[in-house]
Amino acid sequence: MVLPLFAGWILLLFFSGESAILIRLGLTSVYSQLLFLVGAAILVCILAAALAFLSGMLWRNLAQSVRHTWCTTMYTHIQQVKLRYLEGEQTTRLTHIITNDVIQLSRFFATSANDIAQAATGFLVLIPLFLLAAPTIAWVAFLPVPIIAWLSFSNQERTGPAYATNSENESILNSQLTNNLEAIATVKSFGAEAYETDRIDRLSNEYRRSNHRIDKDTTAYIQSVRLCAQLSFGGYLLVGGLAVLTGTLPFGTFNALLGLPNLVLWKIPAVGVAVDQYRRTIDAFGRVSELRSLPVESGISGRRLKVTEVHGEIVLDDVTFAYEGRSPVLSNLSLNIAARKTTGIVGTTGAGKTTIIKLLLRFQDVEAGRVLLDGYDIRSVRLQDLRKTIGMVPQDTFLFNGTVYENITYGTFDADFDQVVNAARLAKADDFIQDLPLRYDTIIGERGATLSGGQKQRISLARAIVKNAPILILDEATSAVDNETEMAIHEAITDFARDRTLIVIAHRLSTIRHADWIYVLGRGGVVIEEGTHDELLQRKGMYASLWRLQIGEASA
Repeated sequence: MVLPLFAGWILLLFFSGESAILIRLGLTSVYSQLLFLVGAAILVCILAAALAFLSGMLWRNLAQSVRHTWCTTMYTHIQQVKLRYLEGEQTTRLTHIITNDVIQLSRFFATSANDIAQAATGFLVLIPLFLLAAPTIAWVAFLPVPIIAWLSFSNQERTGPAYATNSENESILNSQLTNNLEAIATVKSFGAEAYETDRIDRLSNEYRRSNHRIDKDTTAYIQSVRLCAQLSFGGYLLVGGLAVLTGTLPFGTFNALLGLPNLVLWKIPAVGVAVDQYRRTIDAFGRVSELRSLPVESGISGRRLKVTEVHGEIVLDDVTFAYEGRSPVLSNLSLNIAARKTTGIVGTTGAGKTTIIKLLLRFQDVEAGRVLLDGYDIRSVRLQDLRKTIGMVPQDTFLFNGTVYENITYGTFDADFDQVVNAARLAKADDFIQDLPLRYDTIIGERGATLSGGQKQRISLARAIVKNAPILILDEATSAVDNETEMAIHEAITDFARDRTLIVIAHRLSTIRHADWIYVLGRGGVVIEEGTHDELLQRKGMYASLWRLQIGEASA
């Protein structure tokens, strides 16, 4: 703001001659005074550039700190959110919040906050200056301020719903794009390329239209602010010029102050852009705060549990559970899973077999009844300790984009190479791993894209073996392998689990025929039958019917 003062002072030399102030400093000629003022102006420019650089770096460092802090904080928070609050969420929406919305917060501090701060401090300096030096024209210079404030508030109120709609349209589009790319093989196999292209085109058009409405309102607002600034400067020239002509305002004062209103008023359009960014930031912060408010698991409170002292007896005592908005999956279910024995669980689709696992790991909590581990209600046990005692091979195998070695050691990051190889051999994975280009150092791609379903299951099984937990759960863990490999795996697993509690959930009854005890579940988690394989065959009930059906299919 100092540079326009020097410019006005220099112009005054040409119209009025030597400056009395500079004469008192020993500069007696116009030439020497001009050189002094130009030199001082150059120094001011250099200082302004240095301060602008420092200011820009400070704002950008603040923006990067905001991005880093919120990104890591939000990711940590999501990792701790209770699973039931995330099961219905779209992964793309969560990713959008952690990345795009957090970036919007940092972008505001990197650019718009700086513009607002400069405009605000400019007005705080100029208003007193004008009131003291030229009170008769001060009102003209600052007339647009209340008008612009009114435009800003009305624009925010008008565009608020539009921003929410636009964000939802963007989230839907990104989600569909991600789903289509993940399902590209399915799309191609059904010849649905044109259908999916049309769908993306329609969603993209919806997003474009909602963006267009925001852009129209925002552009109109910014240009209205710009017009107010221009009209105000024109009014300042007119009223100030008339005041000079009538002698009520000294020309020197008018000339010195001439550039200052323009300097600040021309920042007002930038404030208009900043208000738009502020609205986007508030919208993004709303979604961040909503996600931030989700309840989290407490991984450190509760009874401590030493993994080495766990026997592995599990009791479901009159358990009832229902997913939100649905009828109960389990109703008054009671099971006794003996310690260091193999327990098989079979049943119809929807009988709640996988839900039992979620309850054991406390991905969900029972609505009624209790789940006991070695006599302790698992809700009273420290959550991290509970999950350390359980190794699981899920039905839907997930592998990370990394090496085979990294995937097998995931969760047991200090496992050595010999442990990994021994686990892979037990899981019957070492043979195909040795055929890979870099063996255990081979990158397997996203979700193990370069492996077959059976190979992915075996790596997942090796991961659970390396964990070496006292309780091992296999949820359809060998459904994607052939019968011969399955039998070899189960022989190895039976030997591995000799001193462990092994829970096997399976549709193939051959998988559990050697289990110490078998539960047959019906709808609602009702125990229809229980016993050993031979006992259940002798009863000629549901289990025997399923066994005959599978044997018949095998024979055919």
